Amino acid sequence: MTKLAELFKTKRVLSFELFPPKTEKGEAALYRHVEALLKFSPDFFTCTYGAGGSTQQKTLQILDHVKQKFDVPVVSHLTCVGSTVDQLREYLTKAKSQSIDSIMALRGDPPKGEDKFVALEGGLAYANELVELISSEFNNFGVMVAGYPEKHLEAPSMDVDLDNLKRKVDAGADAIVTQLFYDNADFYRFRDQCEAKGITTPVVPGLLPVTSLSQIQRITDLCGAKLPTEFVTALESDSSETGQFKAGVDYAVAQTADLLANGVAGLHYYVLNKSDATAKILEQISL
Repeated sequence: MTKLAELFKTKRVLSFELFPPKTEKGEAALYRHVEALLKFSPDFFTCTYGAGGSTQQKTLQILDHVKQKFDVPVVSHLTCVGSTVDQLREYLTKAKSQSIDSIMALRGDPPKGEDKFVALEGGLAYANELVELISSEFNNFGVMVAGYPEKHLEAPSMDVDLDNLKRKVDAGADAIVTQLFYDNADFYRFRDQCEAKGITTPVVPGLLPVTSLSQIQRITDLCGAKLPTEFVTALESDSSETGQFKAGVDYAVAQTADLLANGVAGLHYYVLNKSDATAKILEQISL
């Protein structure tokens, strides 16, 4: 894989995010969807892991399979949750041995049942510390970090949140991928705020195609993102599976087209291990 920082200098980047399936059947289906998405020539696939690191090894297995079978670069998520610095080093060493190309470095959410993140003894408390570890000891990896157009839920203000982001970037991040959002004005404001803070790292919009109103309402409630009234109205106008799918795809096509017209550095789709909606969107726009 071309070094991440260099990749963003040469083209508008396209990427897709996966998560580890719980069953063999789900894993087989995942690879079929990956193959379907390859026709759009993605620059890489990313993969998350379960809360508290519960599927870390599965994540590496999936990424290794995707890289070896489909010859496409891969990016592993890595969080500070439940790991000492030595355990983080062990994971990064294994990822390096399996030719993982880059790392999405995150603090991570508090474990289920806890409302506040507490660093493990011997662990790290902030994502910028994880970026520093990777940059200083594993600089073969490209590094991406998360940004929040509507502010991280735990941040007391947008200004504080942007200061936190700048620390991550200054520690060695090559690109910022945002949390999902549905009003592009929020993204453009965020991009301008980053520039005003002296953050020149590429900012990539993270997009989640909607296929179910009830599902996206649960997700946005958890992460603090807003759903525009007109979008909710469109989803409510036809509660059938087909109607919800069409409304979600139509909205995402318009959202994506507007982002492209406004010079985004790339597109990162949270595909939820499916290809149908994202494929419909990308078939209707010009990359």
